[in-house]
Amino acid sequence: MSDRYPDNDPHGPNAEALARVLLPIDQARGLPNPFYTDPRTHADECARVLFEQWACAGFANDVAGAGDTHPVNFAGLPLVIVRGRDKVIRVFHNVCQHRGRTLVEVAETAQKAMVCPYHRWAYDLEGKLIVAAHVGGAGTHECLGFDKAGIHLKPVRSAEWMGLVFVDISGAAAPFSDFIQPIAERWRDFADLPLIHTGTDCSIAFTLNCNWKLAVENYCEAYHLPWVHPGLNRYSPLDQHHNIVEPTYAGQFSACYTPSFPDGAPAFPNAPGLPAYWDSGAEYVALFPNVLLGIHRDHFFAVLILPDGPAKTHERMEIFYFDDAARDANHAPSRRANRALWESVFSEDRDAVEAMQRGRHSPGFDGGVFSPVMDLPTHAFHKWVARSWTEAGSARAADTDATF
Repeated sequence: MSDRYPDNDPHGPNAEALARVLLPIDQARGLPNPFYTDPRTHADECARVLFEQWACAGFANDVAGAGDTHPVNFAGLPLVIVRGRDKVIRVFHNVCQHRGRTLVEVAETAQKAMVCPYHRWAYDLEGKLIVAAHVGGAGTHECLGFDKAGIHLKPVRSAEWMGLVFVDISGAAAPFSDFIQPIAERWRDFADLPLIHTGTDCSIAFTLNCNWKLAVENYCEAYHLPWVHPGLNRYSPLDQHHNIVEPTYAGQFSACYTPSFPDGAPAFPNAPGLPAYWDSGAEYVALFPNVLLGIHRDHFFAVLILPDGPAKTHERMEIFYFDDAARDANHAPSRRANRALWESVFSEDRDAVEAMQRGRHSPGFDGGVFSPVMDLPTHAFHKWVARSWTEAGSARAADTDATF
């Protein structure tokens, strides 16, 4: 398959290649190379896969207090996450309605308004224009025929779950409750618990020279543990990991979660009232399209995956605990050790995903085959991407037919 698809193909890359992805796993092929290397395919993929359904854009603790604003580059779209005076999180397109300058450049706290640096137009935390400086001439901030009340930052449909902020750029996705229900039901034991974040010892960030999907599919499977994570595999061996495969998320569960801590450092408090499954169980799933989740009896983490073109990915991990006692000084060595563990694990994946990215430039690779046993979660993600492409393409074709 060429790295460029035909201009007259309304469904994007070769429909036959996408159909092969959707075959049963023992017959399927993976997504072909252009999905990882071609700028045009990447741009269309962002539109179909990330912008037409719910995707993760940030964390609620980015805007912990009223008046906090946090800019996000969401796959090339400038967004800003805002917590209003009413404590509600809102998301807007981060662009001034005057001349199109990006409005919020850096995260700010306790703001009363968002002020454009270009001409000092100011918007309140609900996005309404409140000041258009000198719009009627020097010293005159009103103008006949200028409808300030009708000017508003463009809102983005958003929702919050487990400390994550999700967006639907299209505004046309199914209700968020429908999207989140399957994973929320699976993890109902953790519903409504506090999520304690203690600052830098709960945060990790990476930039990877690979396509964003490679970061997701690598996380889905445990197949690579013995070779990429030998230390982790000694503690949590491959034969103790089992597939989780659902239509909107996939990954693995481990049956041998037994955390260790530095000498003298206390264990983290467990979430209250958990069933026995969680005594030694832990689950690691990718919630499609772009957030990686890990849950244990004593902590939860989320990794936001943001593409930066077809061959660069930004990963941001935040760790949360379930009891405020995790904040105290006695737990500081435990928090540092936990952060170091996860930083080491995700660092070990770097060589693998970046080498796969280099391999995607080879004409000797056409998407690859899957292990019918070990690769079920990865195949589930490929199928989800392929369906997102074909369903979006079909909907657009139908809209065009209806219009003309």
